[in-house]
Amino acid sequence: MTMRRESGEVRVHDAWIAMPLALYNTLTRRKESFVPIDPADVRMYVCGPTVYDRAHIGNARPVVVFDVLYRLLKRLYPRVVYVRNITDVDDKITARAAAGGRSIDAITGETIRFFHEDVETLNALSPDVEPRATLHIAEMIRMIERLMEQGHAYGAAGHVLFSVASAPDYGVLSGRSREEMIAGARVEVAPYKQDPADFVLWKPSPPDLPGWDSPWGRGRPGWHIECSAMAHLYLGNSFDIHGGGQDLIFPHHENERAQSVCTHGGPFVRYWLHNGWLMVEGEKMSKSLGNVITVRQLLEQGVAGETIRLVLLATHYHQPLDWTEAGVRQAKGTLDRFYTALRAVADVPAQAVEATEVMGALCDDLNTPRALAALHETATALNKAVHRNDKARLKGELLDGTAVLGLLAQTPEAWFRGGTDSTAIEILIARRTAAREGRDFAEADRIRDALRQKGIILEDSATGTLWRRT
Repeated sequence: MTMRRESGEVRVHDAWIAMPLALYNTLTRRKESFVPIDPADVRMYVCGPTVYDRAHIGNARPVVVFDVLYRLLKRLYPRVVYVRNITDVDDKITARAAAGGRSIDAITGETIRFFHEDVETLNALSPDVEPRATLHIAEMIRMIERLMEQGHAYGAAGHVLFSVASAPDYGVLSGRSREEMIAGARVEVAPYKQDPADFVLWKPSPPDLPGWDSPWGRGRPGWHIECSAMAHLYLGNSFDIHGGGQDLIFPHHENERAQSVCTHGGPFVRYWLHNGWLMVEGEKMSKSLGNVITVRQLLEQGVAGETIRLVLLATHYHQPLDWTEAGVRQAKGTLDRFYTALRAVADVPAQAVEATEVMGALCDDLNTPRALAALHETATALNKAVHRNDKARLKGELLDGTAVLGLLAQTPEAWFRGGTDSTAIEILIARRTAAREGRDFAEADRIRDALRQKGIILEDSATGTLWRRT
């Protein structure tokens, strides 16, 4: 089979099959056909971490969701630029450094390293650009200056504030009334503000806080201007997709949109995508409830990164996700099933084939549950296949479909061993094999039971004894 992708279409054999991509646009509140500004250069910006603590599963969800979108876009278009920023100047970072008696650089450097380690276990591709806010202060200052020149911002008491009254469509992204926006923004109603809803672009910094020289004195940027400046630098005045969690719609993305449109004129982002909330066993995840779960905690408990990823994909990204122990067990069972199907055809080379059902599901607003259902059907067919050609085709289809989802990234044997010390296990298996050959079945059973107590399951086959971790 030959395949070629151009402008969102897939060529299968000699017939063109349209594979249009549709995405739910928060701005218009409906699912729309994706039409990029330039099909030869698709551009996407996703809000990344504020680096003061370990990434929790709520942080991991947009990482995984937009990684799938990135993988999908790279299949459909010849060039995709994915920018995911790092916020490394923030009052939370300053507070964490002060509380621990450490420098801000030490906190941010360590947390960035932790973040990269954790998302790597989730099999997330690296973005094309990962800008740090502290390295783009000059771009933020220039944007603020332009907003002031155009009458969209003003200085007061050492601050620079954005004037929401100067943006006639302010609130269009979140769909909130003025009263709801003032209440929801939780902004300081300071006496120097012309309007209670005005938000900070630049604020003064005392000597004990991070600060940079500016036309308005030593200070630091507001959160919203950071993303606007970095998005503009790497993606231009207008680009295709802006993503993040639902909690960012207001005030962050509303303010980001307003100041960017007022700076450059015209549209800023065509498609705004937001993933839903994350709960834990039916309750909101929060520090006050003590149910915040980090990626690192799960890994240390023996939950594989690929299992975490699958749990995050089992629910449609636009819906709330309830993280449960049952969901974790189900995800592991699904991966066991897929890897078992692959292990059974280890001697069969996979045919290069497009997983069209999976691609169709993902092109329908990233419908990952439907894509996973299609993969289950493929795995079932692979398990039942008799002829070698059918096995090759179905194996290729399973691998192709899981690849775009970022799954089955290792060999079946590596998955089932799960990082266990394989040398010690292989020694015990060899001893068990020798015991069975010597008809010492009691010793063979003792070794098998001892391994089972350690979570190691043995599977005897015609080609030898295989093992996996439960």
